[in-house]
Amino acid sequence: MSARDIQRVRHALKFRALTVATVQDLTPSLRRVVLEGPDLEGFISLGFDDHVKIFPTAEGQPPILPTPGPDGPVFPEPRPTMRDYTPRAFDPAINRLTLDFVTGHGGPATEWAMAARPGAILGVGGPRGSFVVPTDYADHVLIGDETALPAIARRLEELPAQARAHAVIEVGTAADRIALESPSQAAVTWATRDGAPRGEGLALLEAAETALARVDSADAYVWIAAEAAVAKALRAVALDLGFSPRAMKAAGYWRRDEPGGEKISLD
Repeated sequence: MSARDIQRVRHALKFRALTVATVQDLTPSLRRVVLEGPDLEGFISLGFDDHVKIFPTAEGQPPILPTPGPDGPVFPEPRPTMRDYTPRAFDPAINRLTLDFVTGHGGPATEWAMAARPGAILGVGGPRGSFVVPTDYADHVLIGDETALPAIARRLEELPAQARAHAVIEVGTAADRIALESPSQAAVTWATRDGAPRGEGLALLEAAETALARVDSADAYVWIAAEAAVAKALRAVALDLGFSPRAMKAAGYWRRDEPGGEKISLD
């Protein structure tokens, strides 16, 4: 697959009831939950920014899941709460799915993750499809706030040694940084808010513009995910600097007025 051959792959619709295997706080604002269970048989996630639907419920309550129908999912009434999350990792050998949750901002998914303990049950649907971006671009620019960390970390891990990666990530404080590994020639810039309001994106915009200006746009793929208005502004910056809209994806992972809200496509 060439650098100009981006593929969209559809997957069979499936809903799963999964059990929490482990819970780990990676930073003061990032909690990792590893899920397991026989329902993970056949799980497929081909794109680094795929998303699954999770169906968080109150502690001790069973998941309320849709059922697959001929025209898509059939939802019970009242419709269950659902949120989008990136599959950080999946190990088919032991049927374990890893999700990372940004904490400290409220919302039903965060509340579920903060209460999660081994043995708890979470409903998960999808991924319904994958957006597969080839790894043979010369440069890969990955820009996002902490909600984009799972996708950025996953992408860095899968890039080849000959690729150049430029990751720009906004977090609250230096304590919210995590170790990022990559076979590629990777440069990581951390932009910290240091008390500035989450979702304004000022630190991220400044750091991203500096990083983009150093990259040759001729053979580069730009991926952006952050608060919806910030992601839109970042996309405009990248376009102004000459990056191709055909080799770019920008997504709003949340809105400032809807903490924990669902992903909103901006491209």
